[in-house]
Amino acid sequence: MKPEHTDVTVLEPYAHENSDCRGVASILARVGDKWSVFIIMLLGAGPRRFNEIKRMVGGISQRMLTLTLRGLERDGLVTRTVFPTIPPRVDYELTDLGRGLWQPVEALGKWAHDHQTEIEDARARFDRRNDSA
Repeated sequence: MKPEHTDVTVLEPYAHENSDCRGVASILARVGDKWSVFIIMLLGAGPRRFNEIKRMVGGISQRMLTLTLRGLERDGLVTRTVFPTIPPRVDYELTDLGRGLWQPVEALGKWAHDHQTEIEDARARFDRRNDSA
């Protein structure tokens, strides 16, 4: 047996092939995380306290909120300010970098809200088609 197709098509290199896509992927993973999206949307209205964010983001655990805020702070999107009161007061606020991200995140959230019914209807149609098959 002899191989018949020995010529391999070579595609033109893309500009991003020489860059590290993993760096971009890690940023997109942070800002695309559902909890990060909710928190960025909330902080767009101004600084908020930890418990205020927890109440406003339904379903998030204290641990997950802590981890998400810490990740956003690490990425330079959120600042954490501790006020020397008893008990200590901690505010979270978007940085300039975070405010630059707020507009596209807000637009994405608005789009999701505006099209929620259409998406749910499409899912139901899909499920009915695939349940009967």
